[in-house]
Amino acid sequence: MKNNDLKKRTKQFALRIIKMTEALPRTMTGGVLGKQLLRSATSVAANYRSACRGRSKPEFIAKLGIVEEESDESSFWLELIEESGLLPAKKLAALKKESEELTAIMVSSIRTARRAAS
Repeated sequence: MKNNDLKKRTKQFALRIIKMTEALPRTMTGGVLGKQLLRSATSVAANYRSACRGRSKPEFIAKLGIVEEESDESSFWLELIEESGLLPAKKLAALKKESEELTAIMVSSIRTARRAAS
């Protein structure tokens, strides 16, 4: 997958999360979980974009590590939203899958970059 494709994919993930968080109930729990998810999911896109502009291999790898963490964190918030019953599993399935796939892509990319750097 090319950098531009992944930039678009991470941005689309963030946009889909933005729309999903608007569908959360206007409760204290919905607000807190929505804000946490919104922060982590938008961070995936922003930090991947930043990684692509990294000035060195170590900086690139470090930024990808942040993307991996934020993507995994997004999966956690999506799980909490589902398991707390705020939104049905059916509405969250595609977002959960995308978050897990992005995490896996980042893990693989970090490994590849580390091998290329050594």
